[in-house]
Amino acid sequence: MEQGARAPLAARLRPQRLDEVVGHRELVGPGTALRRAVEAGRLPSLLLWGPPGCGKTTLAKLLAAETGLELRVISAVSGGLKELKEAVEATSGGLFAARRGLALFVDEIHRWNKAQQDALLPLVEEGRLVLIGATTENPAFEVIPALRSRTWLIRLEALTAPDIEALVERAMVEPTRGLGALGQSLTAEAQAQIAAAAAGDARRALGLLERASEAAGPGGVIDAALLQQVAGQQELRHDRDGDAHYDVISAFIKSMRGSDPDATVYWLARLLEGGDDPVFVARRIVIAAAEDVGLAEPRALEVAIAASRAAELVGMPEARIPLAEAALFVALAPKSNTAYAAINAAITVVRETGPLPVPPHLRNAPTALARQLGHGAGYRYPHDATDGFVEQRYLPPQLEGRALYRPKRHGAEKVMDERQRWWRERAGRQGSGEG
Repeated sequence: MEQGARAPLAARLRPQRLDEVVGHRELVGPGTALRRAVEAGRLPSLLLWGPPGCGKTTLAKLLAAETGLELRVISAVSGGLKELKEAVEATSGGLFAARRGLALFVDEIHRWNKAQQDALLPLVEEGRLVLIGATTENPAFEVIPALRSRTWLIRLEALTAPDIEALVERAMVEPTRGLGALGQSLTAEAQAQIAAAAAGDARRALGLLERASEAAGPGGVIDAALLQQVAGQQELRHDRDGDAHYDVISAFIKSMRGSDPDATVYWLARLLEGGDDPVFVARRIVIAAAEDVGLAEPRALEVAIAASRAAELVGMPEARIPLAEAALFVALAPKSNTAYAAINAAITVVRETGPLPVPPHLRNAPTALARQLGHGAGYRYPHDATDGFVEQRYLPPQLEGRALYRPKRHGAEKVMDERQRWWRERAGRQGSGEG
């Protein structure tokens, strides 16, 4: 553990025992399965999955130390098979000969390709090392199945605001590794602001506290005004390719679908402040307008497409305004997914039945030969009827009676339900609507 006077505060305050870990009590607290395994001196291979700053590296070091394992660290960003080979060769004698074994910590293991991850399999299976892989990405997508099946997946959540506040409080009073010797004070408001700005990231919280402490000087007061000066613009925690990004997108889409305008505009702000391309965000709104609002309010799609064009035209920061208009319109519109359900049902039928022949009266008849073959024979032109409707079959005979579109009876779609009922009655067919 780095504890030198010049080391960053976050490094100096790394826990030295499991009992010092802030948060994650359900994983490493007394009586938990992992804690019992550690106390018995048996550490299984692990995959630690969680957001940045939640304690993956710290936990790996503590678990190895408390089970008497020698820890080797490889960063998957800069290290590869060469570094892996060197670490494993060291287990055959010399440094590790008298040790109980080796724990290999692979940070950001999701950055390794399949061949690199495959190289770990025999090492884990033969017990030549205990693997501790750390990842910020979903292992189901980024770690090969064979390796996942041989490791214990530990899901680490972001630290809570109370966890961060407790960590900050410890940093303020700890006399040797923390800031306690400086005689500074921290207001409750500033402490809460640090917790909010950290977004569950312990490193970020301690880094912000350290900058504020340097600005306050010995005996100084760290208050909200000082904190604002040193904090600058907060960097929101999500990258445009990772799980956190897709979690925010998911929350945005579900808030629109759930008709909550306040949550909708909040998650929209999170996406835009997090640096997402406004055109990407606009596409999500267009999809929601078609999939979740649909025919209950057809104007939603028009509004969403207009906002998409506006966002592309004006760019940020002005694009936030049409995007907010469209997202709020979609959130507050009546909802229907019947068009989405109808096309999915139709695709299922097509895949089940294959390319059924087009009924002869519906076939194109551009030539005399086609007409001689019966193409178009018996087709009745609806506009010849006074009300624009003639009784006629349009589905292949094998699908006659299949109801693929089932309109809901609210919003603008109520009119479509009435039209379909009228059409079915004229055609002498049964079944319509939600039922």
